[in-house]
Amino acid sequence: MYEIFPRNFSKAGDLNAITARLDELKDLGVNILWLMPIHPTGEKMKKGSIGSPFAVRDFYAINPNYGTTNDFKRLIEESHKRGMKVVMDIVAGQTAWDSVLMEHPEFYLKNANGEIIPPDPAWTDVAGLNYANPEVRRYMIGMMAYWLKDFGVDGFRCDVSPTVPVDFWEAARAELEKINPEVIILADAGAKPAMLYKAFNVDSSWAMISTLDTVMSSVEPANYIEESWEHTDQQFPKGALHLRFTDNHEEPRAVARYGVTGALAAQVLMLTLDGVPLFYNGMEVGDATESADPALFEKMPIFWHPGGRPPLRDIYRDLIKLRKQNAAFYNGEVVWLTNTAPKEVVSFLRQDANDEFLVLINLSSRRVTGSVGLSNTEGFEPVNISGRAPPVDTLAPDFSLSGYGWYIYHRTVPK
Repeated sequence: MYEIFPRNFSKAGDLNAITARLDELKDLGVNILWLMPIHPTGEKMKKGSIGSPFAVRDFYAINPNYGTTNDFKRLIEESHKRGMKVVMDIVAGQTAWDSVLMEHPEFYLKNANGEIIPPDPAWTDVAGLNYANPEVRRYMIGMMAYWLKDFGVDGFRCDVSPTVPVDFWEAARAELEKINPEVIILADAGAKPAMLYKAFNVDSSWAMISTLDTVMSSVEPANYIEESWEHTDQQFPKGALHLRFTDNHEEPRAVARYGVTGALAAQVLMLTLDGVPLFYNGMEVGDATESADPALFEKMPIFWHPGGRPPLRDIYRDLIKLRKQNAAFYNGEVVWLTNTAPKEVVSFLRQDANDEFLVLINLSSRRVTGSVGLSNTEGFEPVNISGRAPPVDTLAPDFSLSGYGWYIYHRTVPK
């Protein structure tokens, strides 16, 4: 999946500029585009000079700076021609203070004095919707059905979905499946297993990114990644899908947090774990332009040609291809392995009946040597990835990894 912030994806900052780059995204290996909100942005109480796309003025309209309904239809049609689905962001829990829905004050959350309030006191630029009112529910389901039916979008990413009752999402899914039985619905939520029982296909693995941040800053050892994964696996229904990300619109850029080679190592982890890997707005070139605050509220376009980077796009393209071509990565098991450098290195197998892939990633800036706790390593060969030299002087189960170094090995399972 590839998350796009249309305002900052290009200098033009519109939908047509996204359509113009669809071939590049297809070439990278993207299956699903997630567009951050494309609706008109509120002016009243806005943050920054432009305001947040998550402060929506009209759920039925397109931001005039982004283009027209025809531009959006063309983007969806051209994506579909290339075998890519389009998911649009829906901010169901709130609106801008100058929303068209303000004509219905009964749609909103209110305090004891009868004043409309935000869903969270820190979100001063938005007003909270009241899902105790059945009319709000009807309106929002009707609106989602409109985009699905009239535009052919393939689904929705639902911003801060826990601010809305899960029974609403379950009812919405039942209605939307009548229009498109294959509708994709993503929850912007972590550690909420109930959301994945009926309502959502995928959630955001916030626990994993939070653990990764502590590991990459040397606060915790690398084996905390396994602990975090195990904890989530025990919490959720079997087969639950989690969005695996290192970079998105809510965090400072991964290259700013981890450095370029650290960001690459972290994304290799997300591309080789189970779940759905996510790319965000130019990370495939190592763009370091701000995200979150201030980029949510200002115009800060991607810099598409930063210097001093490894060939990130080629590396990511090869890793995505590896993942797509081998069911062990998307249907197979994750088998965590012990190693002799547990503070720095994560080691695991991705395997199914046909293939085994051994993944070794050094999540520290130090060179580390050691070995993996795997009794039989016969037949493992390094996977060739563009721009990456194969391991020298070591054979699995031994490893020698430079700071943020990583290797992937493969063997066919003997019949």
